[in-house]
Amino acid sequence: MTNYATQILNLLAATLLLLTFAMLSQRRIISLINLYTLHGATLVAAAMVVAFVTHDNQLYFSAALTLLLKVVLIPWILHRLIRRLNVKWDVEHLINIPTTMLIGIVLVIVAFNVALPVARLSSSIAHGTLGIALACILLSFMMMITRSKAVPQVIGFLSMENGLFFAATAATNGMPMVVELGIALDILVGILILGVFMFQIREQFDNLDIHNLETLKED
Repeated sequence: MTNYATQILNLLAATLLLLTFAMLSQRRIISLINLYTLHGATLVAAAMVVAFVTHDNQLYFSAALTLLLKVVLIPWILHRLIRRLNVKWDVEHLINIPTTMLIGIVLVIVAFNVALPVARLSSSIAHGTLGIALACILLSFMMMITRSKAVPQVIGFLSMENGLFFAATAATNGMPMVVELGIALDILVGILILGVFMFQIREQFDNLDIHNLETLKED
């Protein structure tokens, strides 16, 4: 049973990495939100597999919380935001997509080499996926810094948190419940604050390009 679970986790980890690459190269904002939803659903499936093998009831709760927050609530909020903001443009890249993908491949290689010593020390059934978890974090961070619009940067931040959650599952079979609840609350509050922030940018500059903030000067 453990061998089957490990194979399923490896498959889910590979799916998570492919989805992260797809988000990194995505041009349309609607598709980016949909990919983030699939990202969260893959995370839920991974948590459920680990919970089933380890018989850890807290991981079932974590999976349910992740499903509610990252597959249902946050995508719903993001869709409402882009409708209210009347966002019709595609995602703008600061670096062209082929170069971005090449840099992404390099980051994956770096992540696997950095995670290898840590993975050997872990007793989790998912320790072999720690390199992929770190790669997802680095790719999501890259997605944040290679976008010029606020909404894709927010999604990059949320994807990076997904990678951190998966890394915790891979290394230690999940974080303590109190920590997960605190992180979930922080993410939800952060999304609401960022929503207000994006409305203010739109009202001030009539678009969501964060480079407009560089024109602001103190009186």
